[in-house]
Amino acid sequence: MAVYTEVSDEALRAFLAEYDIGRLVSYRGIAEGVENSNYALRTTEADYILTLYERRVDPADLPWFLGLMAHLADHGVVCPQPVAGRDGEKLRPLCGKLAAITSFLPGVWPRRVELAHCAPLGGALAALHLAGANYAAVRPNNLSPQHFQPLLDACLPRADELEPGLGAQLSASLAAILRDWPLVLPVGQIHADLFPDNVFFLDGRISGIIDFYFACTDYYAYDLAICLNAWCFEADGAFNVTKARALLGAYRTLRPLSDAELAALPVLARGAAMRFLLTRLYDWLHTPAGAMVTPKNPLEYWKKLRFHEAAEGVAAYGI
Repeated sequence: MAVYTEVSDEALRAFLAEYDIGRLVSYRGIAEGVENSNYALRTTEADYILTLYERRVDPADLPWFLGLMAHLADHGVVCPQPVAGRDGEKLRPLCGKLAAITSFLPGVWPRRVELAHCAPLGGALAALHLAGANYAAVRPNNLSPQHFQPLLDACLPRADELEPGLGAQLSASLAAILRDWPLVLPVGQIHADLFPDNVFFLDGRISGIIDFYFACTDYYAYDLAICLNAWCFEADGAFNVTKARALLGAYRTLRPLSDAELAALPVLARGAAMRFLLTRLYDWLHTPAGAMVTPKNPLEYWKKLRFHEAAEGVAAYGI
């Protein structure tokens, strides 16, 4: 989450006039994240999240995202629910952007991932995959490895500002990922961005999953690889195989992994690390001055990528 577009009191009150959710009490920008402009919104009836869609979000994809959230909620996944206006529409313009209001979920995301978080996360991810299986609409992953080259090309002229030789090393790593990427694995709806700040916990249990705006139709095991990157590395860059074993074990209890998925896990983890390395690098180099946003250090994912490149099979992940 982030704030790129400032919303005035007058504009927001006019926007809320299209809804039956009470009168505006307060709102504040949420600085975490890097993609859309988000505000915590309070009315006389309840708390909500207001999102203005920016940057990489294609307006044509928004009905798919909102429909997926509604489908998952209907199948037992606790996630934000889009709020319709009096006209039944869930999307409408605000300050020159398409915007939506969603329900607010209680809980807090883990600032420091503990082992106790990892099994619930694995179970929740498997439940999400199973719940999404009957969502028939398809959205291709526009941030799969086959789409990385333009991002890399946009970063290459300045990549070595972060680390000498980084650009050439990234080019070689991407070529190897594309060479090794699996052609056939089980496919379905995936979250594709399930970082700790998108998972809320309350009393030791997951109380909600948010931010579905990278969700897409892709390999289930790729979603797992994203979570291994996001949840199983320590602050010093070391991979915690105990956390990985807990995450994967809980996932496999609900949705067993095929032999092909297990064999592909190292290259999927490389692809996931490259995906976040490149998007972070692009944002690091291109975020507009004055935006209320906190760019994340891309070199964190360069270290993770090198771990996966050195991994000797799926045993490196605790299996």
